[in-house]
Amino acid sequence: MIDTLIESAEGAIPVTPVRSDTFTDWISTQSDTLQSWTASTGFNGDAGALSLVPGPGGDLAQVLFAVPDTPDIWDWAPLATDLPIGTYEIDTTLPPEQAQDLATSWGLAQYRFERYVSSDKGRAVLVVPEGADMAAAGRAARFANLVRDLINTPAADMGPDNLADAAERLAGEFGANIDIIAGDDLLSRNYPAIHAVGRAHDRAPRLIDITWGDADAPKLTLVGKGVCFDTGGLDIKSATGMKLMKKDMGGGAHVLGLAGMIMDAGLGVRLRVLVPAVENSIAGNAMRPGDVVMTRKGLSVEIGNTDAEGRVILADALFEAANEQPEAIIDFATLTGAARVALGTDVPALFSNDDSLAQELLSASEACHDPMWRMPLWQGYTKLVKGKIADLNNAPEGGYGGAITAALFLERFVEAENGAMAPWVHFDLMAWNLSARPGRPEGGEAMGLRAVFHALERRFGTET
Repeated sequence: MIDTLIESAEGAIPVTPVRSDTFTDWISTQSDTLQSWTASTGFNGDAGALSLVPGPGGDLAQVLFAVPDTPDIWDWAPLATDLPIGTYEIDTTLPPEQAQDLATSWGLAQYRFERYVSSDKGRAVLVVPEGADMAAAGRAARFANLVRDLINTPAADMGPDNLADAAERLAGEFGANIDIIAGDDLLSRNYPAIHAVGRAHDRAPRLIDITWGDADAPKLTLVGKGVCFDTGGLDIKSATGMKLMKKDMGGGAHVLGLAGMIMDAGLGVRLRVLVPAVENSIAGNAMRPGDVVMTRKGLSVEIGNTDAEGRVILADALFEAANEQPEAIIDFATLTGAARVALGTDVPALFSNDDSLAQELLSASEACHDPMWRMPLWQGYTKLVKGKIADLNNAPEGGYGGAITAALFLERFVEAENGAMAPWVHFDLMAWNLSARPGRPEGGEAMGLRAVFHALERRFGTET
């Protein structure tokens, strides 16, 4: 991505933030020329509005940008996309949190997915405002945009092998170790559920396993669903239901992006990242409805529906994570339509077996304007995930409480062999913007990423 945040520049065009609620008083103190210009062009201080003020020679001399009295991160976003190409700087001292929001939203709003586009239209550039941490802003934008890129890439170019390649590049940049277990090696190394879901495609299923950091540091493990395309399997999706299924590896994309932020910032953790990467395809050797699939934990799973495959592959990865008894396991998955029915497409559902960890994340969510909402691991529904001819069923009949029953299924795999339960958080998210909003273009989206990183930074700090 083009670097649109810079430290300094000569001759940058000044941008003046004006407050919507005090605009009338503010403009009355300005020059007659500026008052006349804003009146004649209809700029009245409505939040999000721009006024491009010309100089005596007709060049752009100043920009007025209207914001609410207490703007959040997304109130700054229109500035990044509505300005003409050029270099700009804020000519007002902002409170540090607003300066940081502006710098971060600039990098997020400037995102475009241009892998298949032959020309670049160019972008406006911002001198990072005083009080903002340029490294932090750049980190948040870079890795959120990595998540977007991975999700937006069509499945033809983002299969399990390509996702593994992306993980290898990330690991290589930060000197992390990576192990990729592919094809029938998944069986010999006891990841049978991942193999069962992905074996029907000629791009072999695999488990991506990254480790980084001091071996003696607190252990943190991230797990991401990496279904690179989901046909639904033999319980095939409709054409409409399949249309966005390139995004079904959004959980894997999220944990790679979050891992990048953690490694770039040097958090004081021993990080592990596990991404089971598969395509859920149709072939003669595809798993069938009614089949029984074994898992790494030794629990058997009756396949009630082949389109509930994400929780099956996560089972193997979560149990592997739990056996190391980390301080926290966090998983991301585009898991259920039920979560979208409950919370809509913008708000990830959070499930957790640890109240303290969940509250840390919710507090960070509020601080970052990065939404999430906690939903219950209602144990009364546990009976719904029991199988009739196996230990568990991946798709309870009836469909009620589908996001909860999916989370309860996953919860069975965060118990280690010794019976210890790992502190665990599960995010069920959309990973996609159905329409564009300021700072959030249509397409793949990093949801909860900034909030989770903020909570982890608070908890673990950086290495000294």
